[in-house]
Amino acid sequence: MKEFATEVVDSDILLLGGGMAGCGAAVEVAYWAKPLGLKVTWVDKAAVDRSGPVAMGLSAINTYMGMDGKVTENSRMPERYTEYVTNDQMGLARQDIVYDVGRHVDGTVRLFEKWGLPIWKDEAGNLRKSGEWQVMISGESYKIIVAEAAKNAIGALGDKGQLIERVYITHLLKDEKEPNRVAGAVGFSVREDKFYAFKAKVTLCILGGAVHVFRPRSQAEGFGRSWMPPWLGGSTYALTLLAGGELTQMDNTFVPPRFKDSYGPVGTFFLLFKTPATDAYDGAYVGAYGSETDKWAPYSKAKPCPTPVRNYEMILATKEGKAPPFWMHTNRVVERFQKEITDPKELKKKIKEYESEAWEDFLDMTIAGATNWASHNVDPLEKPMELQLSDSVFIGSHACSSGAWCCGAEDLMPAEYKDAFPAQYNCMTTVMGLFTAGCGVGASAHKFSSGAHVQGRIAAKAVVRFVNDQKGYTPTVSDDTIKKLKETALRPLALYEEKKEFTTSPDVNPNYTSPHNFLFRLQKIMGEYAGGWETLYGTSDKLLETGLWKLAFCGEDTEKIGAKNLHELMRAWEAIHRYWVGEACARTRLARKESRWPGYYYKTDYLKLDEGQRHFINVKYDVDKKEWKVIERPMIPII
Repeated sequence: MKEFATEVVDSDILLLGGGMAGCGAAVEVAYWAKPLGLKVTWVDKAAVDRSGPVAMGLSAINTYMGMDGKVTENSRMPERYTEYVTNDQMGLARQDIVYDVGRHVDGTVRLFEKWGLPIWKDEAGNLRKSGEWQVMISGESYKIIVAEAAKNAIGALGDKGQLIERVYITHLLKDEKEPNRVAGAVGFSVREDKFYAFKAKVTLCILGGAVHVFRPRSQAEGFGRSWMPPWLGGSTYALTLLAGGELTQMDNTFVPPRFKDSYGPVGTFFLLFKTPATDAYDGAYVGAYGSETDKWAPYSKAKPCPTPVRNYEMILATKEGKAPPFWMHTNRVVERFQKEITDPKELKKKIKEYESEAWEDFLDMTIAGATNWASHNVDPLEKPMELQLSDSVFIGSHACSSGAWCCGAEDLMPAEYKDAFPAQYNCMTTVMGLFTAGCGVGASAHKFSSGAHVQGRIAAKAVVRFVNDQKGYTPTVSDDTIKKLKETALRPLALYEEKKEFTTSPDVNPNYTSPHNFLFRLQKIMGEYAGGWETLYGTSDKLLETGLWKLAFCGEDTEKIGAKNLHELMRAWEAIHRYWVGEACARTRLARKESRWPGYYYKTDYLKLDEGQRHFINVKYDVDKKEWKVIERPMIPII
């Protein structure tokens, strides 16, 4: 195996991740760090211009209050937003964290516009809303615009700021004098033979959520296609867990209803175009199963109907044999226009506008949706397209709540939560000096791109305050620790080199498994035992117990993954991090004795909502003892 150079980087603040939350954190950290003379190092696995879930582009900003700084009826929007998120998550949310995002997010949206993001407006010049919280944008270059502002902010720090791209983080460093404290991170370059050790007084870990823990719907030549970017490997969750932090709501995965195979967006068609959707027999499935969904009242009665309930209606229709397919009747929007508009010129103009906006929706964010229409000879003005419930994903910034148990704002967080944290700083995990934001913060769904960005900014302010309050602290990490972590991080390369001659087929070897074969095993276990699409999202205690028994073998085999090159080394560590996310999910699902989110997963042995279970189920892992711990924490409303 080639020799890897080791580079040690000392900083005051270590920022990990270049997605929307990372970019928000970079802008804010730079602003507050500069007058204090703090050194900031920003590290990303990819290149921040196209890093994270917004990489392909986006057609709408999904979290915007519309307060515009005025004291009007809209001033209550953060409260209304918090109610909405709580209802959508079936009564379970960290309302203090959700409200904090809501009261600050409009400022971030205005920054986007200032930086050059084209936001659609009506004739009066107001931002064009397509729903209660959504504003439409021309967002193919959304991420590039936001990343440019972040890179400029770090660049303005001069020799006190640096961005290092194409580095995969494998482990967080623990302080050797303070066991419950993070002192940086280690990782390897995915472009050159170099290993990095980043020592820091504080670490802000915003490495995104996780997809492909469950098996994707797309197989064979389409394998890897998913709704969220396939490179989201769960590092935020795995690293927090292995550093001793608490994870919450890891059972609450999001199952996105999407255009079949392309995973194209449906929100614009439902919200902006009011497009009807039906089952295979042209019957309505939305609202058609009240006798079943009433069992999830009062949340199933909320307006809008919660996402897990809408999904469950699709599951019930499938069980009745009325689907698949489900149909999104894009053609019926035109039929509605024809009934509503009598002037031929106005009708032609309206249809042209609809066609243009529909295509832009896909070309802005999911080009595969447009190519899928083309490959099936479908004109969306004339024919419908199929809908499908997709594979389960861990996206704590979207319509699910997976993530770390984090400290809230001082003026909002209930006193009952304070004992979990070694110190009270907004967005700090239960580990001293380890902060997160975006998909990393659990129990606070519906942040989306703007909410993730503003939460990155919120966390960044807290990080700078933390460093300023801890001026006497110096990270204690020995060279021997760095050497051992380097050996661990590069072990897949060494194992492959040692054992590759044992077989004529590099991917089949009794001495190691390849990264993708390991991932296939993980996905098969999760899908068949933990509630994936293979079982129509159903599981049970007995299935989960069997799944955990099989996951234990995966845990043992994380040390037996071989990698041919740097790319496979990255894939190996993505697979390892996904394993930890999968086990955390399975253990949380086993601990919860109800089906609170029936359209995300349901338990056949507890097929009901139980308000006696209205609490957060958290998990911790003790690396030294190799023991898991389940912790129940109360749901404390603040509104």
